Amino acid sequence: MKFIDRHAYDWGSAFARALYPLFRKRRRIAIDNILKAGIVSDGKEADRIARLAWGHLAGHICEALCVPHVITRDNWREHLDVSEGHPEAVKLLLDTPDTPILLVSAHHGVWEAATNLLSFARPMIAIARVMNNRFVAGWMRKHHFRGPVTVIDKNHGFTPSVIRQWRDERAAMTILMDQHTARGLPLKFLGRPAKTFSTATRLAMRYGYPLVVGSFVRTAPYRYRLVGGAPLRYEEGQGLEGFTQLLNDRLGEAIRRYPEQYLWSHRRWR
Repeated sequence: MKFIDRHAYDWGSAFARALYPLFRKRRRIAIDNILKAGIVSDGKEADRIARLAWGHLAGHICEALCVPHVITRDNWREHLDVSEGHPEAVKLLLDTPDTPILLVSAHHGVWEAATNLLSFARPMIAIARVMNNRFVAGWMRKHHFRGPVTVIDKNHGFTPSVIRQWRDERAAMTILMDQHTARGLPLKFLGRPAKTFSTATRLAMRYGYPLVVGSFVRTAPYRYRLVGGAPLRYEEGQGLEGFTQLLNDRLGEAIRRYPEQYLWSHRRWR
């Protein structure tokens, strides 16, 4: 492994943590979110977690950009730790490429790196914000994602062609459902009222495919651990709100276990 690849996370994290005091607004938001979510009750400890999380964001992005240099089709399984993942979820995600699935996660752990890594196991469709700069977007397509990864602009929605691609390719449809929405369901996230996207539930209701809910967290350079429970399937009678709340609860469990790797500085609760 090259020196720059080995230390990409450390450099990015250290730089962000050094600048953390300058981002006063984001710092206040992060500390307030941590305290109100009940992660800790002490302000100094909340500030420590917020600083680590701020550094993790930058470190993760820097490391994710180097993933194609380090992780290959021949060694990708060596970089995954599935010891905390439910066996059924592991099998579905990594060893059942003939079944379309929904991968529901949050801005927690290593969502960028995980998408790249999992593309060696099955095609990936990521619903995300597409870069406005076409040169940056082109570079990302050519150099960042090496496997079969399709990034869909979240502003375009789930068009018939996207659904058709998901089902035909038997891909993993990846949805980060912890973003703020003014038109979502009035549910709770980490114990606090939060409008929540119901997209994953609606897809599960309509097509009946299983959901793997959880996160990949970073444990060492280019070492990622799956955290989550058994796969979920929508069952008649669970209801839109009830099932979506279950997804929120599952994500909250993973975040509480590894709070230093969550994006506390975003305005999830508005």
